[in-house]
Amino acid sequence: MTERERTPAEYLAMLRRRWVLIVVLTAVGGPLAYGVARFLPTKYKSQTTVLVQQSSISADIVKPVDTTDIGQRLASMQQQILSRSRLEPVIRQFGLYPKDIDRLPMEELVARLQKAIDVTPVQPMAETRSSGLPGFYVNVTLDDPHTAQQICTAVTSMFIAESIRQRQQHSEDTTQFLTQQLADAKANLDAQDGKLAAFKSRYIGSLPDEEQANLNLLVNFTSQLDAATQALARAQQDKSFAEATLTQQLGAWQASQGGRNPETLETQLAVLQTQLASLQARYTDDYPDVIKTKNDIAALQKKIVDGNNQKSGSDANKSLATAMEPAQIQQLRAQVHTYEQVIAEKSKEQDAIKLQIKSYQERVQSSPVVEQQYKELTRGYETAEASYNDLLKKRDSSAMATHLEQQQEGEQFTTLDPANLPDKPSFPNRLLFAGGGFGGGFGLGLCIAFLLELKDTSLRTERDIEFTLRLPLLAMIPAIEPLSGKNAKPALKPRAADPVSIGARS
Repeated sequence: MTERERTPAEYLAMLRRRWVLIVVLTAVGGPLAYGVARFLPTKYKSQTTVLVQQSSISADIVKPVDTTDIGQRLASMQQQILSRSRLEPVIRQFGLYPKDIDRLPMEELVARLQKAIDVTPVQPMAETRSSGLPGFYVNVTLDDPHTAQQICTAVTSMFIAESIRQRQQHSEDTTQFLTQQLADAKANLDAQDGKLAAFKSRYIGSLPDEEQANLNLLVNFTSQLDAATQALARAQQDKSFAEATLTQQLGAWQASQGGRNPETLETQLAVLQTQLASLQARYTDDYPDVIKTKNDIAALQKKIVDGNNQKSGSDANKSLATAMEPAQIQQLRAQVHTYEQVIAEKSKEQDAIKLQIKSYQERVQSSPVVEQQYKELTRGYETAEASYNDLLKKRDSSAMATHLEQQQEGEQFTTLDPANLPDKPSFPNRLLFAGGGFGGGFGLGLCIAFLLELKDTSLRTERDIEFTLRLPLLAMIPAIEPLSGKNAKPALKPRAADPVSIGARS
């Protein structure tokens, strides 16, 4: 019976057979549930709506510091507010659970109050396409409506105060952290600036941006050295020529003076003086050749003085007259002296140019090493400067955000609907219980009826006979009803029940 599939007609037949049971259970279930609802303790639910109000200042102008998702912040605040440290003072302040506060532990009372408080986010409308949380509901369900309203108001105030405290604390902590980081970055920047300034002062003239100028100056000084070298060579040639001419004319003039030999003491003295002038133009007075020449001149002058003292006055007058050199010789002596001065100046100029060339050659040669060190220092300075500027910008933005939070112009929670005073209990709903009782009775009646039909082994239809006996139905014998009188003839009347199958197994 339980293994074959039933038809809708068979199910209707079951309902006709068991309808009394189903109706009775349905009729009893509603009043019974309503009566149970009257004995359950009543609960009152107070509700408030909190709106998440965005900042009045655009985020493009003042970027908020706390960018945590509002849903995460709400969950975090819910854990903090519904903790024992926050709910225990509320229980004691409003005198909740007066019968159980002395005999039950506080953890159980706090857990009971936590179950009575429900925080539900408000889902944004689909048209807005916003991922933010527009607000949330705070529901408090307790035995007393006034207490439920007071607890709901207190919990809502705790959420609003905690939101303001968290955002201000976060902004202040962020500003303090960025201020400390900014001070460290400034100290690093000053250190890098000092290193760069010391490097520039040490390698002034050899810096990378001065390399081209050094090359240009080196070429210029090389040209000046060539010009000075050529001028020095010309002056030396001119001096040699003038000295040779002076020696020839001086010898000729001295030979013409009284037939004296050119190799007289005066000629030797003149030659030594010329040599001394030439040596003094190139060397200092401490040079050995200069000292020797001076000693020779002094010895020769002494000989001349001794020889002149032995002559008479007339001879002295004659020697004085003959000792006067011609103007041409004096002019040659002046030219030689001029050339000596030119040679000395050009030699000094040549030495100075050589020093300049050496200095600029050293600068050019050391330029690659200096450039590498300069790049390293510059890179460190630029990195420190970029870090400092970035931290300065972030610190200023955080300071403005902190000021905005202190002025309560940022994102904040506002009470849209204050906690209501419930005028009827939210639990139990007696009408709902009654409806549930009727539905439960009807379902229970169906279940019992189905179980009774499963246990019933009666054969009621042709399909029951064929399924049970595994034999085909050949004929049906109608039921014969008895006569109502004693002499009445029996009448044949078919009955819908008790069919009999007749057949034979092959």
